[in-house]
Amino acid sequence: MDVEAQKRAAAACALAFVRPGMRLGLGTGTTARYFVELLADHVRAGLNIIAVPTSEATRKQAESLGIALATLDEMPELDLTVDGADEIAPDLTLIKGGGGALLREKIVAAASARMVVIADESKWVEALGRFPLPVEIVQFGATVTQRAIERVAAAAGCPGPAPLRRTQSGHAFVTDGGHWLADAQLRRIADPPALAAQLSAIPGVVEHGLFIGLAQTAIIGGPAGVRIVERP
Repeated sequence: MDVEAQKRAAAACALAFVRPGMRLGLGTGTTARYFVELLADHVRAGLNIIAVPTSEATRKQAESLGIALATLDEMPELDLTVDGADEIAPDLTLIKGGGGALLREKIVAAASARMVVIADESKWVEALGRFPLPVEIVQFGATVTQRAIERVAAAAGCPGPAPLRRTQSGHAFVTDGGHWLADAQLRRIADPPALAAQLSAIPGVVEHGLFIGLAQTAIIGGPAGVRIVERP
Protein backbone atom coordinates (compact mmCIF):
# COMPACT_ATOMS: atom_id res chain seq x y z
CA MET A 1 0.00 0.00 0.00
CA ASP A 2 1.14 3.56 -0.64
CA VAL A 3 1.12 6.07 2.22
CA GLU A 4 -2.40 7.35 1.57
CA ALA A 5 -3.73 3.80 1.43
CA GLN A 6 -1.97 3.08 4.74
CA LYS A 7 -3.63 6.10 6.34
CA ARG A 8 -7.05 5.10 5.04
CA ALA A 9 -6.60 1.51 6.23
CA ALA A 10 -5.71 2.71 9.74
CA ALA A 11 -8.72 5.03 9.76
CA ALA A 12 -11.02 2.23 8.63
CA CYS A 13 -9.73 -0.05 11.39
CA ALA A 14 -10.51 2.62 14.01
CA LEU A 15 -14.20 2.39 13.15
CA ALA A 16 -14.29 -0.90 15.05
CA PHE A 17 -13.90 1.09 18.28
CA VAL A 18 -17.02 3.19 17.60
CA ARG A 19 -20.31 2.12 19.17
CA PRO A 20 -23.85 3.50 18.72
CA GLY A 21 -24.59 6.40 21.03
CA MET A 22 -20.96 7.33 21.55
CA ARG A 23 -19.69 10.84 22.13
CA LEU A 24 -16.65 11.15 19.87
CA GLY A 25 -13.72 13.51 19.56
CA LEU A 26 -12.74 14.03 15.92
CA GLY A 27 -9.08 14.73 15.26
CA THR A 28 -7.32 16.94 12.76
CA GLY A 29 -4.92 16.14 9.92
CA THR A 30 -4.63 13.98 6.84
CA THR A 31 -5.30 10.62 8.50
CA ALA A 32 -8.09 12.01 10.70
CA ARG A 33 -9.81 13.34 7.57
CA TYR A 34 -10.08 9.78 6.29
CA PHE A 35 -11.66 8.71 9.58
CA VAL A 36 -14.24 11.51 9.44
CA GLU A 37 -15.06 10.58 5.84
CA LEU A 38 -15.52 6.90 6.68
CA LEU A 39 -17.46 7.69 9.86
CA ALA A 40 -19.89 9.77 7.81
CA ASP A 41 -20.63 6.73 5.64
CA HIS A 42 -21.73 4.86 8.77
CA VAL A 43 -23.75 7.83 10.01
CA ARG A 44 -25.64 7.91 6.72
CA ALA A 45 -26.29 4.19 7.18
CA GLY A 46 -27.90 4.85 10.57
CA LEU A 47 -25.07 5.04 13.14
CA ASN A 48 -26.14 7.39 15.95
CA ILE A 49 -23.19 9.34 17.37
CA ILE A 50 -22.41 12.94 18.24
CA ALA A 51 -18.97 14.45 17.87
CA VAL A 52 -16.72 17.29 19.03
CA PRO A 53 -14.24 18.49 16.37
CA THR A 54 -10.71 19.54 17.33
CA SER A 55 -10.34 22.26 14.71
CA GLU A 56 -12.33 24.52 12.43
CA ALA A 57 -11.16 22.43 9.45
CA THR A 58 -12.55 19.25 11.00
CA ARG A 59 -15.77 21.02 11.97
CA LYS A 60 -16.33 22.15 8.40
CA GLN A 61 -15.63 18.68 7.02
CA ALA A 62 -17.90 16.93 9.53
CA GLU A 63 -20.73 19.41 9.01
CA SER A 64 -20.52 19.02 5.24
CA LEU A 65 -20.83 15.24 5.65
CA GLY A 66 -23.84 15.36 7.95
CA ILE A 67 -22.19 14.35 11.24
CA ALA A 68 -23.99 15.73 14.31
CA LEU A 69 -21.69 18.04 16.28
CA ALA A 70 -21.54 19.57 19.73
CA THR A 71 -19.07 21.73 21.61
CA LEU A 72 -16.98 20.45 24.48
CA ASP A 73 -18.85 22.81 26.80
CA GLU A 74 -22.12 21.15 25.78
CA MET A 75 -20.62 17.66 26.06
CA PRO A 76 -17.62 17.78 28.44
CA GLU A 77 -17.15 14.01 28.77
CA LEU A 78 -16.32 11.98 25.67
CA ASP A 79 -16.20 8.23 25.18
CA LEU A 80 -13.57 8.12 22.46
CA THR A 81 -11.27 10.39 20.48
CA VAL A 82 -9.72 9.25 17.20
CA ASP A 83 -6.85 11.43 15.99
CA GLY A 84 -3.65 11.28 14.00
CA ALA A 85 -0.07 11.96 15.08
CA ASP A 86 3.16 13.28 13.63
CA GLU A 87 5.28 10.80 15.61
CA ILE A 88 4.43 7.80 17.78
CA ALA A 89 6.94 6.23 20.18
CA PRO A 90 6.66 2.60 21.36
CA ASP A 91 5.15 3.73 24.71
CA LEU A 92 2.54 5.69 22.70
CA THR A 93 3.93 9.05 23.67
CA LEU A 94 3.17 11.33 20.71
CA ILE A 95 4.23 14.47 18.93
CA LYS A 96 1.20 16.26 17.53
CA GLY A 97 0.51 19.70 16.15
CA GLY A 98 1.79 19.53 12.61
CA GLY A 99 -1.67 20.65 11.52
CA GLY A 100 -1.67 23.48 14.04
CA ALA A 101 -4.51 22.18 16.24
CA LEU A 102 -2.54 20.76 19.17
CA LEU A 103 -4.23 22.83 21.89
CA ARG A 104 -7.77 21.77 21.03
CA GLU A 105 -6.58 18.24 20.25
CA LYS A 106 -5.07 17.88 23.71
CA ILE A 107 -8.11 19.34 25.48
CA VAL A 108 -10.41 16.94 23.64
CA ALA A 109 -8.13 13.95 24.22
CA ALA A 110 -7.93 14.72 27.94
CA ALA A 111 -11.74 14.85 28.11
CA SER A 112 -12.04 11.38 26.55
CA ALA A 113 -12.21 8.01 28.25
CA ARG A 114 -10.09 6.57 25.43
CA MET A 115 -7.83 7.96 22.71
CA VAL A 116 -7.03 5.96 19.60
CA VAL A 117 -4.29 7.34 17.38
CA ILE A 118 -4.19 6.43 13.70
CA ALA A 119 -1.21 6.83 11.37
CA ASP A 120 0.84 5.36 8.58
CA GLU A 121 4.03 3.41 9.31
CA SER A 122 6.31 6.43 8.76
CA LYS A 123 4.99 7.99 11.98
CA TRP A 124 6.23 5.09 14.14
CA VAL A 125 9.65 6.02 15.61
CA GLU A 126 12.12 4.63 18.11
CA ALA A 127 12.38 8.00 19.86
CA LEU A 128 10.52 11.28 19.44
CA GLY A 129 12.11 14.40 18.02
CA ARG A 130 12.83 14.00 14.33
CA PHE A 131 9.58 15.84 13.61
CA PRO A 132 9.81 19.44 14.90
CA LEU A 133 7.96 19.81 18.19
CA PRO A 134 5.16 22.40 17.89
CA VAL A 135 4.84 24.74 20.85
CA GLU A 136 1.84 27.08 20.91
CA ILE A 137 2.76 30.50 22.27
CA VAL A 138 1.06 33.85 22.85
CA GLN A 139 1.97 36.59 20.41
CA PHE A 140 3.08 39.07 23.08
CA GLY A 141 6.79 38.65 23.80
CA ALA A 142 7.13 35.82 21.30
CA THR A 143 10.89 36.25 20.94
CA VAL A 144 11.38 35.98 24.69
CA THR A 145 9.28 32.82 24.74
CA GLN A 146 11.17 31.30 21.81
CA ARG A 147 14.48 31.88 23.59
CA ALA A 148 13.11 30.29 26.74
CA ILE A 149 12.00 27.24 24.74
CA GLU A 150 15.50 26.92 23.29
CA ARG A 151 17.12 27.22 26.74
CA VAL A 152 14.81 24.59 28.23
CA ALA A 153 15.41 22.21 25.33
CA ALA A 154 19.18 22.61 25.59
CA ALA A 155 19.04 21.93 29.34
CA ALA A 156 17.01 18.79 28.61
CA GLY A 157 19.75 17.51 26.28
CA CYS A 158 18.01 18.23 23.00
CA PRO A 159 19.27 21.62 21.83
CA GLY A 160 17.88 23.22 18.71
CA PRO A 161 16.26 26.35 17.31
CA ALA A 162 12.55 27.10 17.77
CA PRO A 163 11.58 29.29 14.79
CA LEU A 164 8.09 30.60 14.28
CA ARG A 165 5.97 28.66 11.82
CA ARG A 166 5.23 30.70 8.73
CA THR A 167 2.55 30.57 6.07
CA GLN A 168 3.46 30.38 2.40
CA SER A 169 3.08 34.15 2.23
CA GLY A 170 5.66 34.56 5.00
CA HIS A 171 3.28 35.63 7.77
CA ALA A 172 3.25 33.96 11.17
CA PHE A 173 0.92 30.96 11.26
CA VAL A 174 -2.06 31.69 13.53
CA THR A 175 -3.85 28.83 15.32
CA ASP A 176 -7.60 28.53 15.79
CA GLY A 177 -7.00 29.95 19.27
CA GLY A 178 -5.29 33.04 17.89
CA HIS A 179 -1.78 32.04 18.96
CA TRP A 180 1.51 31.49 17.16
CA LEU A 181 3.50 28.26 16.84
CA ALA A 182 7.20 27.75 17.45
CA ASP A 183 8.49 24.54 15.85
CA ALA A 184 11.37 23.31 18.03
CA GLN A 185 13.89 21.37 15.96
CA LEU A 186 15.26 19.01 18.58
CA ARG A 187 16.18 15.86 16.59
CA ARG A 188 15.90 13.44 19.55
CA ILE A 189 14.03 13.92 22.83
CA ALA A 190 15.60 11.69 25.46
CA ASP A 191 13.06 12.38 28.23
CA PRO A 192 9.69 13.61 26.87
CA PRO A 193 7.95 13.88 30.29
CA ALA A 194 10.74 16.06 31.70
CA LEU A 195 10.79 18.30 28.65
CA ALA A 196 6.99 18.56 28.70
CA ALA A 197 7.01 19.75 32.32
CA GLN A 198 9.72 22.31 31.64
CA LEU A 199 7.98 23.70 28.56
CA SER A 200 4.68 24.02 30.41
CA ALA A 201 6.40 26.14 33.07
CA ILE A 202 7.48 28.82 30.59
CA PRO A 203 5.38 32.02 30.72
CA GLY A 204 4.03 32.58 27.24
CA VAL A 205 3.74 28.89 26.37
CA VAL A 206 0.08 27.97 25.94
CA GLU A 207 0.61 24.27 25.16
CA HIS A 208 3.13 21.92 23.55
CA GLY A 209 2.79 19.00 21.17
CA LEU A 210 4.04 16.26 23.51
CA PHE A 211 1.06 14.01 24.27
CA ILE A 212 2.02 11.84 27.23
CA GLY A 213 -0.24 9.20 28.75
CA LEU A 214 -3.21 10.15 26.57
CA ALA A 215 -3.24 7.55 23.78
CA GLN A 216 -4.24 4.03 24.83
CA THR A 217 -4.17 2.49 21.36
CA ALA A 218 -2.28 3.11 18.12
CA ILE A 219 -3.46 1.77 14.78
CA ILE A 220 -0.59 1.75 12.31
CA GLY A 221 -1.12 1.20 8.60
CA GLY A 222 1.89 -0.32 6.86
CA PRO A 223 2.83 -1.91 3.53
CA ALA A 224 1.76 -5.33 4.81
CA GLY A 225 -1.47 -4.19 6.43
CA VAL A 226 -2.63 -2.76 9.76
CA ARG A 227 -1.29 -3.49 13.23
CA ILE A 228 -2.73 -2.43 16.57
CA VAL A 229 -0.44 -1.44 19.45
CA GLU A 230 -1.73 -1.01 23.00
CA ARG A 231 0.05 1.20 25.53
CA PRO A 232 2.26 -0.91 27.82
